[in-house]
Amino acid sequence: MAHLGCLLQGLTEDEDVRAMLRGSRLCKIRSRTWHKERLYRLQEDGLSVWFQRRIPRAPSQHIFFVQHIEAVREGHQSEGLRRYGGAFAPARCLTIAFKGRRKNLDLAAPTAEEAQRWVRGLAKLRARLDAMSQRERLDHWIHSYLHRADSNQDSKMSFKEIKSLLRMVNVDMNDMYAYRLFKECDHSNNERLEGAEIEEFLRRLLKRPELEEIFSRYSGEDRVLSAPELLEFLEDQAKQHELMTLDGFMMYLLSPEGAALDMAHTCVFQDMGQPLAHYFISSSHNTYLTDSQIGGPSSTEAYVRAFAQGCRCVELDCWEGPGGEPVIYHGHTLTSKILFRDVIQAVRDHAFVLSPYPVILSLENHCGLEQQAAMARHLRTILGDMLVMQALDSQNPEELPSPEKLKGRVLVKGKKLPAAHMEDGRILSDREEEEEEEEEGEEAAEVAEQRRKLVFQAKQISPELSALAVYCWATRLRTLNPGPGPPQPYQVSSLSERKAKKFIREAGNSFVRHNARQLTRVYPLGLRMNSANYNPQEMWNSGCQLVALNFQTPGYEMDLNEGRFLINGRCGYVLKPACLRQPDTTFDPECPGPPRTTLTVQVLTAQQLPKLNAEKPSSIVDPLVRVEIHGVPTDCARKETSYVLNNGFNPLWGQTLQFQLRAPELVLVRFVVEDYDTTSPNDFVGQFTLPLNSLKQGYRHIHLLSKDGASLSPATLFVHIHIQRS
Repeated sequence: MAHLGCLLQGLTEDEDVRAMLRGSRLCKIRSRTWHKERLYRLQEDGLSVWFQRRIPRAPSQHIFFVQHIEAVREGHQSEGLRRYGGAFAPARCLTIAFKGRRKNLDLAAPTAEEAQRWVRGLAKLRARLDAMSQRERLDHWIHSYLHRADSNQDSKMSFKEIKSLLRMVNVDMNDMYAYRLFKECDHSNNERLEGAEIEEFLRRLLKRPELEEIFSRYSGEDRVLSAPELLEFLEDQAKQHELMTLDGFMMYLLSPEGAALDMAHTCVFQDMGQPLAHYFISSSHNTYLTDSQIGGPSSTEAYVRAFAQGCRCVELDCWEGPGGEPVIYHGHTLTSKILFRDVIQAVRDHAFVLSPYPVILSLENHCGLEQQAAMARHLRTILGDMLVMQALDSQNPEELPSPEKLKGRVLVKGKKLPAAHMEDGRILSDREEEEEEEEEGEEAAEVAEQRRKLVFQAKQISPELSALAVYCWATRLRTLNPGPGPPQPYQVSSLSERKAKKFIREAGNSFVRHNARQLTRVYPLGLRMNSANYNPQEMWNSGCQLVALNFQTPGYEMDLNEGRFLINGRCGYVLKPACLRQPDTTFDPECPGPPRTTLTVQVLTAQQLPKLNAEKPSSIVDPLVRVEIHGVPTDCARKETSYVLNNGFNPLWGQTLQFQLRAPELVLVRFVVEDYDTTSPNDFVGQFTLPLNSLKQGYRHIHLLSKDGASLSPATLFVHIHIQRS
C-alpha cells in the first residue's frame, strides 16, 4: 500500500529497527511471581508495537503506540524492576513509561544486546516521529486506516472498503456523493481503486476548501503567492519565501509557525533572576498517589511522572515506618506505603531531567524525633550537593533567591525551630491545621479540643530536620497584616482551598501584596475523597505560587495547569504578571477595572477528530467547539458553536465568538471539542489550553490533546484569532 510505513523512511536498513520488525520474545514483569514471556513486534507502520497476550484458549493481540511513550529507561530504573527484577541482569532489562495514566511496561530481553536493540530502536523511532511534519503525520494517519480498510489486503479498494474507510476516519458521507467521488477516481472503470487512483481519492478527501479560498483571495489569477502577496497574508505572521504553492501554503499553516502557540514562548524566555515569590510554580498534591487517596497505590513512579510533567514542588507525606525507616503514604487510609529514602532517590535521579530550576520538597511530617533525624540523614546523604543546607547569600536576608541562582538545587519546606508551638508544646502539621480550620469553620471547638487530646500524639521537631528548612519555613498564616519588624520572605504558609478563597473574598488586595513577598501553598480540602481537584485559576489570580493539584486526576483543572506551564520551556516556573509582583500593588482580582482587551475567535473547521467509540465503527461524532476564558471572575466566560451532524473528519462551522477582558495578563484560553448528545452530557473529544499572551493572531491551527494530555495528532482545529488591546 503506498506510503505505508512512512515513519520508517530512512530507517528500513537500520539493524535495530529491522530486529524490532522481526519481533522479540520479551519477558513482562509485574510482580515477584508474575513473569510472562510474550512476542513484541514493531508494526510496518513504524508507529505501533504489537504484542501477544496469552489468555487460555484465546491468544489476543494488543498494541501500544510510539507517540504515547514518555521515556525508555535501561536497567533496573523503575520501581517495578527494582522490586521484582532481581532474577534478571540489569543489562537485559528496560522500562517503557507512557504518557497519561497507563502503567509502565517492565521488560527483560533474552540478551543484553537484544535489550539494547529495543532501547536504541525506540529512541530512533521517537526522534523520527518528533521530526515528522503535520502533513507527513496526516499522510501516515490516513494510510494506516487505508491499510485496515483493505479487508483482503490486495492493495485495491472496492466501494464497500472505501465506505468502511470513511466510517473509520469519522465521516458519514452520503452514499450517492461517496460513490460519485469513487467513480470519478476509478479511471480503469473496474469498480476498484488502486495505486494512483487511491492517491487521487485521498487527495480529494483531504481537500481543505477553506484554505483554498484564503489562498486564492491572496494569490490572484496565477495561483501562486509571490513574495509581496505572501507578505500581505503574513503581515501578522512575518515569514518570507519567494513563492508558495497551495500545497506549500497548507504545509506552512500546519507547521509549528502556523500553530496557535507562540513559538518564541516554547523555550525559556522570561527573566529567571527574580525572587522565587515572583513566579507561579508547578505544584503537586499527594504526589505519591497513582490513583485515589483512599485506597490507591503509592509509588515512586508517581514522582517520576510528576517531574516528567514539569512539576517543581512535590509533597512527601511522612509517617513512622518499621525498622527505623520513615514511610510515605496517605495517613489513616488504605493506600500502600513506600520508603522515604526511595522517594529521595527518585528525586535525585529524575528531578532535573526536564527542567534545571529548583525543586521544593513539601514535607508533611508525622514522624517522631528519631525518624525525623533519619529523614534528615537520607536527604543529606542521597542528595548531597543538590540539597540547599545553608543560605546562598547572607548579604540579602530580606529576599528569596531566584530560580536562576537555585538551578539544580533541592529546597526543603518544613517546620523550623524555634516555632509557634501550640499550648501543649506541639507543632501542628499542615493537615492538622486543615482539620482544625474545618472544625473552626463549623464552630465545633469542643470537638476540636477532644480530637487534639485523643488523636494526635505530642510531637516535637528534630533539630537535624529543622536545619534543612533554609528558604521555606512552614508557618501558619492567621492574618494578612504584616507584623512589626522586617518582612519574613522565608516563611511559607499552606492554606486549604477554603481558607485561600476566604482571603481572596475578604482581603483580595492584601492577599496579593502578601504573595508578592512570600510563598503560599494551596492544597485541596481533605474532604475531597476521590482526589478531585479545585479550580487553580482563582488561586493564581491572587498571586499564590504553589497551587498544588492531584496530578493523577485528569480534568479541566489539570488542563489549566498544563496550559499555565506550557510556556517558558515547560520549566515549571512562570513569571507572574507585574500587577502581582509589586509590593504596593493596588490590584484586586475581585474588582480588576474596566475591559482592556477584546478577543475574537472565528471557529472555522476541524480536521481528523478521533473516534470516541472504536468498538462501534458506525458511531460518528457530532462535534461542537467551546471556547472558555479562565481569568479573574469578571473575565470568566464560555461560548460555543452549534454542532455539526455526523462528521469528525472535516466539520465546518464558520462561527465567531467574542470576549471582553479586564485582566488579560492572567487569562488562559481553553479550546474544547465535544461530541454533542441530546439525551446525556456531551462526550469530551479533545482540548488545548494556553495563556492569552502566548496566543498568536491570524489563521491558526490548534493541535488537540486527549484527556490525559497526550497528542491527538493529526486532529486540529482551524481558527482565526484577533486580539484588540485598548
